[in-house]
Amino acid sequence: MPITSSAKKALRQNVRRRTINLKRKTELKSVIKDYKKLIAAGKKEEAKNYLPQVYKKLDKSAKINLIKKNKASRLKSRLSVLIK
Repeated sequence: MPITSSAKKALRQNVRRRTINLKRKTELKSVIKDYKKLIAAGKKEEAKNYLPQVYKKLDKSAKINLIKKNKASRLKSRLSVLIK
């Protein structure tokens, strides 16, 4: 356990940030999963309309360093290929 007051504060910040990051990561994964379910069900038109929401989540996740920029672009590329 932390002893100094600054270490205690750092632990509090770490716990707070971890919960926020986990929440954001699960939201991102669920959006991607929903998109893949639409494609698997053969609902290509709905998937095409849902794709901008997926892009938005990926871009925001990359912006706040939840995932790296190249990973976001790689996922965007791979997800867009699934429609065709």
